[in-house]
Amino acid sequence: MRRIGIPLERVPDEALLAGLMTGDPEIAVAFVRRFQRRVFGVAVAVVGDVQLAEDIAQQTFERACRHAQVYDPRRGSVPTWLSAIAHNLAIDAVRARRATPVDPADLENMMETVADTPERHALSADAAADLRRAVGELPREQARALVMAGIYGMTAQQVADFEQIPLGTAKTRIRAAMGKVRAYLASRQVDHD
Repeated sequence: MRRIGIPLERVPDEALLAGLMTGDPEIAVAFVRRFQRRVFGVAVAVVGDVQLAEDIAQQTFERACRHAQVYDPRRGSVPTWLSAIAHNLAIDAVRARRATPVDPADLENMMETVADTPERHALSADAAADLRRAVGELPREQARALVMAGIYGMTAQQVADFEQIPLGTAKTRIRAAMGKVRAYLASRQVDHD
């Protein structure tokens, strides 16, 4: 693609994906760099483990390279396709996790940890419910922008491209949503104290 004078950073997503089939390592690096934050964000959101999420992200890109020819733009954008691959691989990884045997000598230490768990889980569940409520009260455009940036790890530019809006609008939506969520959570904290 450089041969025709277009820098790889400016090549459309679909063309970059098609370029993967050529086996050009420069195109592969550009492809990974463009989508690595999104893919890793999806994986870590599902598995909750950075190391495992890195492995899943690598598997996602390997699968995308092997199956680039089956991508159908009518079914979604390249970022959406990659997110679906990452999500499915992450779900598979969660399902594959198996309980590990525990040394009886470690059981006493684990029992102390388990004793604290219900309270921590309750606090965590309350915080998650408050966060869901806060996002639920946002205007739809702001909520979408916040979720794309906060959960999927998209940059403001990627949000703007995905939503087909100006970059400044994407930044404003993300910033406004974050401010409203902070205010909502702060008010809930005051109510709980």
